[in-house]
Amino acid sequence: MVSRPTSRCGVPNDGATHTAALRRRTGTYPRAVGVAGWRPRTAVTGRGARRAAIAVTAAGLFLAVGCSGAAGAGSSAVGADTSTAPSPTFSSPTFSSPANPPSTTGRRPSALAGVRDVTKVAQLTGPDSINHTDRYQVAGQDLGSMFVADGRTWFVFGDTFGTREPGMTGGGGGEWRSNTLAYSTDTDPSDGITFDGYVTDDTGAAEELIRAQRIDNAEMTIIPTYGFAAGDAMYLAYMSVRHWGDPGEWEANYAGLARSTDHGETWIPLESPRWPGDSNFIQVSVARVGSDLYFWSVPAGRFGGVCLMKVDSRHVEDADAYRYFAGLDAHGTPRWSSAMSDATVIVNSTVGELSVVWNDYLGRWLMSYTDGAGDGADLRAAPQPWGPWSDPVTLVSAADVPGVYAPYMLPQYTADGGRTIYFTVSEWDPYNVFWYRAELVKG
Repeated sequence: MVSRPTSRCGVPNDGATHTAALRRRTGTYPRAVGVAGWRPRTAVTGRGARRAAIAVTAAGLFLAVGCSGAAGAGSSAVGADTSTAPSPTFSSPTFSSPANPPSTTGRRPSALAGVRDVTKVAQLTGPDSINHTDRYQVAGQDLGSMFVADGRTWFVFGDTFGTREPGMTGGGGGEWRSNTLAYSTDTDPSDGITFDGYVTDDTGAAEELIRAQRIDNAEMTIIPTYGFAAGDAMYLAYMSVRHWGDPGEWEANYAGLARSTDHGETWIPLESPRWPGDSNFIQVSVARVGSDLYFWSVPAGRFGGVCLMKVDSRHVEDADAYRYFAGLDAHGTPRWSSAMSDATVIVNSTVGELSVVWNDYLGRWLMSYTDGAGDGADLRAAPQPWGPWSDPVTLVSAADVPGVYAPYMLPQYTADGGRTIYFTVSEWDPYNVFWYRAELVKG
């Protein structure tokens, strides 16, 4: 059975009962820090400012809300803020067209039957990691989605802590930063990825890139969900989190983009485009397909399905340029709408932090994600960006790795023609990011 686009985004095919039942589960793993309503003692302001020691305990889990595909995508005006820094030229992998990536030409795509030989290769972050990130005042952090720009691979992290008590489980500690960014030129994934460094402040500590208000029920934090390059800039897609709460659930104010034109050193949040906090476009995975950027998107939390939107990479800052996948016509041709309310669910499941890449070995798109039902990290495959998506197979089981979440892939980190994939995952204990590999099995 495959997951087909049969409902509008934010409206589960099997009704609200399934989602409501899942939200009552307590076994769902949190996404980042396990604290409801943190309140730092002092705000962090300015580059190089001395950070407050923020004592946090892992007392709660995360909160999400239902999604709505009916609201508009925010103001259509591009923010007037500009950067005076030099504008380097970035590049990222490109496919010739969404309907026919080059690796499908002349070969029949193969179905995904499963994975085997799932192996933890290395710990990437934390004092005991191969990168000894305590050098950058990073004792614990999560996420680790990846994108390529300026000849580097960039690792995008969420809530980051510089100090943690021995034996601490889950997110928390002192020296809290909502988001940080590391980079690497390591092209050999077989033994883990060595970081060349982090974007740092003038003390040498990993710098917070996008500031949050840090006021619970207003703006608790800002979490980057993915990055990409377009034109002469780098972009981070992020969500403004209003409140953390129950397992697998959180409230978002909105999702938006931040731009850097100085090799990731500074980031300017854009006023537009932005997506409402109750929409299905809060957490994204981004891939370039020809001249377009495709965004696979889910709501805040881990209990919504996946929708799809695209934009010409030359117009990424124009909200009116985005088009939303609205299903297939009678001839099987995708329909794209300028109205977000027309967006159609392409994977109807409980999907959290996700990553979508093209895989040459299968001749298909791969989607990895956190299973909001608490089963760990799952994997699906599809011949087209919109599907039809296969049933999930377990990538990393929560029974084997308790507290595993946020599996992220990158096309360049494969071996054996794509048969072996490498990916990051976060582990709630010890609240850090790890490097895994797995072998794909064809159907």
